[in-house]
Amino acid sequence: MLFVITCGVNEIKDQFPSGSWELRHHPLRDEWVVISAHRQGRPWLGDRVEHGPGEIPVFDSTCYFCPGNPRVSGVVNADYQQVFVFDNDHPCVAMDAPEPGPPANPLYHSQPARGVSRVVCFSPQHNMTMAEMSAKDIDAILLVLQEQFAELAALDTVNHVLMFENKGPVVGVSNPHPHGQIYATSFVFKHIENEVRQSRAHFQQTSRVLLADILDAETADGRRIIWEDEDSLVFIPWFARYAHEVFIAPRKTYPHIHALPDATRRSLAEALRVTLIKLDNLWRMPFPYIMTFHQAPTDGAEYPYFHFHIEFQPPLRQPNLLKYLAGPEIGGGNYLNDTTPEATAAGLKAQAEIHYRHE
Repeated sequence: MLFVITCGVNEIKDQFPSGSWELRHHPLRDEWVVISAHRQGRPWLGDRVEHGPGEIPVFDSTCYFCPGNPRVSGVVNADYQQVFVFDNDHPCVAMDAPEPGPPANPLYHSQPARGVSRVVCFSPQHNMTMAEMSAKDIDAILLVLQEQFAELAALDTVNHVLMFENKGPVVGVSNPHPHGQIYATSFVFKHIENEVRQSRAHFQQTSRVLLADILDAETADGRRIIWEDEDSLVFIPWFARYAHEVFIAPRKTYPHIHALPDATRRSLAEALRVTLIKLDNLWRMPFPYIMTFHQAPTDGAEYPYFHFHIEFQPPLRQPNLLKYLAGPEIGGGNYLNDTTPEATAAGLKAQAEIHYRHE
């Protein structure tokens, strides 16, 4: 005989009085995020994340990114003193990508993946992270990214410039040397396509910029703001998909990083400095993340409704626990957030603006 024991909704609420079952619409992606804050404390028998190899040297003779070292291609790095950019030795796209042959079935289509792939070393110091840099040093990185954007966006083949940093072994980074990447491609990445579509529709309906309206809503609410000045805003969005998903945005609308005035760029450098320190201070560890610069396509069209911003998707929901993308996210297509953005924003905002390693 099969006995089934069920637990009613009221019993669950009794066990988790702070439980939250809420759908929040993500206007930039046109999808729903499930907020289930009571799940953060659920039992976990899976793997736990170990952080970092301990002390990292200032210079590593085996590192492909350190000054003066040979890379995997055999090319020797310059003896650089600040920011260093080079073409990726293992590019994901190529300007001379060959034309594919005719498809075997008319249902399937293909085209060459053309473009330029570059690596941006943020510092010559192997053990440096952006969280421990000054705002001036971060601004120097942003200035180089502005220059890179202008150069790459001018190429006829390039229709979008994706700039990002993957930080930490848990997101697949094997080399701790501080660096980001640039993919200047003949195609527009899917998330940007979605944001363009959503922003265009909002602009056509309201004559307003979608992300600017989001900034206004976050400012009016106030609970999810981490840091702000007259030029920039740092916040965990109301529709956050990850526990500590952070947005950094200029208050005024610019389509891409190259369009930022000097004062706004310097403000964003300070916003990045404070945000990264607070993330590290939260659990007193190098905080892993994926940081992406969201900017308009470079296909020759005008995008007055696209608002440049920076997004962080940190993969941890607790110090040693990953946010695994599983059935709801990969199988179903909707993110499930185990926290409330209001609570995580309060915890992040409360962190000091001095890095824990320098207290």
